[in-house]
Amino acid sequence: MEEDFACLYIIRGEPYRSGTCVNLRADETLVGRVSHLVVPELAFTNAFVSRKHFIIRKENDKAVLYDLGSRHGTEINGSRLTPHTPYSLNNFDIIKLAKGMIVLHFSFLFAEQTLEFEPLSMTKQMEIPDLQPKIHWEKRECLIGNKRIPMSDKEYLFIRVLHEKINQLVTLEEIRSKVWPERSLGANGFSDVSHDELNALVYRIRKKYGKDTFLISAVRGNGYVLESELISS
Repeated sequence: MEEDFACLYIIRGEPYRSGTCVNLRADETLVGRVSHLVVPELAFTNAFVSRKHFIIRKENDKAVLYDLGSRHGTEINGSRLTPHTPYSLNNFDIIKLAKGMIVLHFSFLFAEQTLEFEPLSMTKQMEIPDLQPKIHWEKRECLIGNKRIPMSDKEYLFIRVLHEKINQLVTLEEIRSKVWPERSLGANGFSDVSHDELNALVYRIRKKYGKDTFLISAVRGNGYVLESELISS
């Protein structure tokens, strides 16, 4: 039996359940859209995905992604790839297809458990009003439509650290050190901020500003990804 090599976690992408883990143990893994001519190893139903969209190959212990000339392109960490050009994947890379309606998380660390994601379904996204949040960093307030919402220190620091690496995974260690700089380090050298404290902060942000205002995806055991495009001033 082939050893586990790496995996793709599906944050968002129909028809799969969020948190689905796809093992990349094969020498090649084709990602695309299912048809009567082509059945990719990872097949989505979205019409913006090409039948042969991209392929991941194992090359000298690396996972190398090639966009196969897809019509709508492949983005990694917010940058669009050049077709048929190799891209060596790194831990925590975020891959987007179909104008962001499909989001994948790459990792060399294979995990059996289902990860905790809170993505939006395609249908739900269509129902979101066009109220792009605007952040006044100096005033530490969030403007949603005509409503001004003051941000607490922790809310401000959390959104800021995610915004600085938008569309990229921000590790739990970085979040803890930047959002709770006053906290002491534990025996392992990391901040003693608990998972419960961090989860409580994310819950308060979603409740206060609206669940769909900041599209934050949580990758259990790794960190968070901010997918929202914010207007800054």
